[in-house]
Amino acid sequence: MGLPALEFSDCCLDSPHFRETLKSHEAELDKTNKFIKELIKDGKSLISALKNLSLAKRKFADSLNEFKFQCIGDAETDDEMCIARSLQEFATVLRNLEDERIRMIENASEVLITPLEKFRKEQIGAAKEAKKKYDKETEKYCGILEKHLNLSSKKKESQLQEADSQVDLVRQHFYEVSLEYVFKVQEVQERKMFEFVEPLLAFLQGLFTFYHHGYELAKDFSDFKTELTISIQNTRNRFEGTRSEVESLMKKMKENPLEHKTISPYTMEGYLYVQEKRHFGTSWVKHYCTYQRDSKQITMVPFDQKSGGKGGEDESVTLKSCTRRKTDSIEKRFCFDVEAVDRPGVITMQALSEEDRRLWMEAMDGREPVYNSNKDSQSEGTAQLDSIGFSIIKKCIHAVETRGINEQGLYRIVGVNSRVQKLLSVLMDPKTASETETDICAEWEIKTITSALKTYLRMLPGPLMMYQFQRSFIKAAKLENQESRVSEIHSLVHRLPEKNRQMLQLLMNHLANVANNHKQNLMTVANLGVVFGPTLLRPQEETVAAIMDIKFQNIVIEILIENHEKIFNTVPDMPLTNAQMHLSRKKSSDSKPPSCSERPLTLFHAMQSAEKQEQRNSIINSSLESVVSSNANSILNSSSSLQPNMNSSDPDLDVLKPARPKSLPPNPSPTSPLSPSWPMFSAPSSPMPTSSTSSDSSPIRPEEAVHEDSSTPFRKAKALYACKAEHDSELSFTAGTVFDNVHPSQEPGWLEGTLNGKTGLIPENYVEFL
Repeated sequence: MGLPALEFSDCCLDSPHFRETLKSHEAELDKTNKFIKELIKDGKSLISALKNLSLAKRKFADSLNEFKFQCIGDAETDDEMCIARSLQEFATVLRNLEDERIRMIENASEVLITPLEKFRKEQIGAAKEAKKKYDKETEKYCGILEKHLNLSSKKKESQLQEADSQVDLVRQHFYEVSLEYVFKVQEVQERKMFEFVEPLLAFLQGLFTFYHHGYELAKDFSDFKTELTISIQNTRNRFEGTRSEVESLMKKMKENPLEHKTISPYTMEGYLYVQEKRHFGTSWVKHYCTYQRDSKQITMVPFDQKSGGKGGEDESVTLKSCTRRKTDSIEKRFCFDVEAVDRPGVITMQALSEEDRRLWMEAMDGREPVYNSNKDSQSEGTAQLDSIGFSIIKKCIHAVETRGINEQGLYRIVGVNSRVQKLLSVLMDPKTASETETDICAEWEIKTITSALKTYLRMLPGPLMMYQFQRSFIKAAKLENQESRVSEIHSLVHRLPEKNRQMLQLLMNHLANVANNHKQNLMTVANLGVVFGPTLLRPQEETVAAIMDIKFQNIVIEILIENHEKIFNTVPDMPLTNAQMHLSRKKSSDSKPPSCSERPLTLFHAMQSAEKQEQRNSIINSSLESVVSSNANSILNSSSSLQPNMNSSDPDLDVLKPARPKSLPPNPSPTSPLSPSWPMFSAPSSPMPTSSTSSDSSPIRPEEAVHEDSSTPFRKAKALYACKAEHDSELSFTAGTVFDNVHPSQEPGWLEGTLNGKTGLIPENYVEFL
């Protein structure tokens, strides 16, 4: 397990957990600093003591072998593992060199000692200076805060306001210093992965050059050296992107920290001063307190940032009532009284400010907590995965592959924004998009076209590989072996909606073609992963931990490019059932039922040959023919109204219109494809084998949903899964619940039914008709 990420949002709370995490980072920096000092000492000894060369080299090798890298996050990329393994590889090489008794060392000081000294002084030294400043500001802030809180409420109002302003300024300064220190610590932790190892690699290369007897050893080391060089370069490239993202997030936090608060499992948390009675009187002890509204549990942890440790045991009580303390009833300001169920007496607490007290009071009075909504960094545009969207992407790909496949820096070099927006406006014009012409005029530069393609993908309402699967793709990239990664990503791709998968396949085929020409355009698979990872698989919540996972997003894209034929042209080894897909969707949203925008719609997707139609006509039921015909027509009308731009002959989308059923079997079962109702649960979008008894059924595609109109008779339906209502108009129920008067709703993807006399909405894919 690596070092946990330091979130900027934690700087504001300054919780004990944040302090402990910060300590672990500081300990790692101290360990690295000590190791670099020892390494430099050993290197100088190696240069100056030619007579003791054998001993010095073996000690140097042993030091390298014992040191282990700690990365930020819970997993490492292949490049990071290669870099982390490099020290052990270096140690092995040095031992072999000792066996050959190679004696010559030249330029070691320039390629090894100087860069390490520079890294230790400029990077680790800067982090130590930042720590001194941070500790100084911590002590200053806490001291002023205590002095301010001890200020009598009987002072003049002007004096109190001036004191409040002073504390706010000191608090803001402390918060900025905290953000800068956290940023510097994480920057040094990331830099050491390449700035520390790279001088060692250069030193070893120097030994191979100047040592006559190391020639054969250098040949054996060549393959690993190439792999390590690529890994260092890839890591450096990812670091540059990660650093800019983290720095951008830090700037956003400085400008408006309230918009970037961490979503907390607690209703309210923060520091409070608790009044405690002692033999010599009363004292106010600083506690870090958390409150959970559902369980009414208040947890108090005595903690002082100045001492950096706990001042006693944790205490947890159950809230009974909370009362604001009047100003004239106590010398302290911002106080309130708490009564607990399991503790006698009244607990008097002091908040850090009037606003802080208000928030605590609101939380404990049972009011809903205010959380920042998750906002996607990309604004939602008019881009959609429709025929126009496919046409735009195909036109861009065609232009790139016919005119600019060999341009250096393809997709990495960006076009002028005004030109890109102008091209997009032309391509997204319905009149232009409806034209069969696939060429983009030669007046548009290739970099403008590639930027337009990436911009259109970012304009989609959500990333192409979907927010709900983002964590699953990241976990797949973190698996230990390549075969498992490919297999898991293969399965996940076939769980994407049909249009998303079609667009992704179109894009990956193109990127594979780009990578095949990397000798001319310099865009390898790794480079394309860096470019398209954040576009196709961006996270919904912008945090430092999410930014650290960008490297795994890039790996997912690399796997898709390298294995595009297998992933998109073959079915996964173990196709998922409807129930498994439902469970995976619930897990991807932390066991919560999907919202309206996330719940998949059900649909007819049927296409029968003439032979099948004749077979079905042979079992016609004349008593139901008129009803079914009416329902089927309404379904087709609804489908055409929902998808005005879709055409079954459109080669871009490969969408099949539902066929009107001619007849029904005498006794249709609830789940039969020939039943008067449609299946009330989603099916996987990947191809599924069909039996002879249901050969006219087709996989259900969420984006092609159709619904019966109001002429459908009321029916009973049984719940397949449990559901918790998110709005007043929805019904909550458990698996097996039976509903009355079930019929289609005006809301796509929803039914309307009655349960215990209450009428409300039911997710369409959660039930089946009886």
